Amino acid sequence: MDTPFIEFKNVAFAYGERAILRNINFTIEAGKFAALMGGSGSGKTTLMRLITGQLQPNQGEILIKGKSLTQFSNAELNEHRRSMGVLFQHGALFTDLSVYDNIAFPMRELTALPENMIRDLVLLKLNAVGLRGVENLMPSELSGGMARRVALARTIALDPELMLYDEPFTGLDPISLGVIAHLIHRVNKALHSTSIMVTHDLQESLNIADQVIFLAEGEIIFSGSPKEMEQSDSEWIRQFLGGLPNGPVAFRYPAATDLRSDLLAA
Repeated sequence: MDTPFIEFKNVAFAYGERAILRNINFTIEAGKFAALMGGSGSGKTTLMRLITGQLQPNQGEILIKGKSLTQFSNAELNEHRRSMGVLFQHGALFTDLSVYDNIAFPMRELTALPENMIRDLVLLKLNAVGLRGVENLMPSELSGGMARRVALARTIALDPELMLYDEPFTGLDPISLGVIAHLIHRVNKALHSTSIMVTHDLQESLNIADQVIFLAEGEIIFSGSPKEMEQSDSEWIRQFLGGLPNGPVAFRYPAATDLRSDLLAA
């Protein structure tokens, strides 16, 4: 069998005494698209930071193409980060740079490419997201959907082999959301990238993902195909899919005392 692009083996992580992740085990094959789902505070962001090497696990191993991330030299860690593209939740464009300079930024910072080649690549990336012709605009002149597409063009500037998406559909209208989902799917297939997307958007995410990893209270309760997830009898997943107010995620905070006692004590 081919070595998975990413593999977590019995990974645990805590901030001091506060456990965030416990006994995390999963693999993501090269070229596959994984959707990382779960309620707020379930550990999704921490898991992404472990993949980028920003954090190190307290226990277990994280393997990137078969090698433990904790054993990477500084040069290997830098190469690992250079080989990934990150699309942030709200795009995170540099507001004082034009669209052109935003997309050219990683090329100028991380390569020695001549400016004429950078120009050609910027235009090609903009064309790939359907926005060739906006290169001289400033981010403030773009709509939300256009800004997200420019951010995607910057993310793929160096043809990364690992793509990380942090809630890429947040704040988009239905049309823009559908466009971004289509572009993400198309880019992933064109670049043969391994992709991980933190998302709460069920319909579009399940349409483009090969694999769903579902976190709850710091543990993986499901890893499999979108179809398998939809057939799961897990109470966590049923509540998440149905948007139900009652279930494992309680509506009410577990207060130490009841309301009547608090009112009488006033």
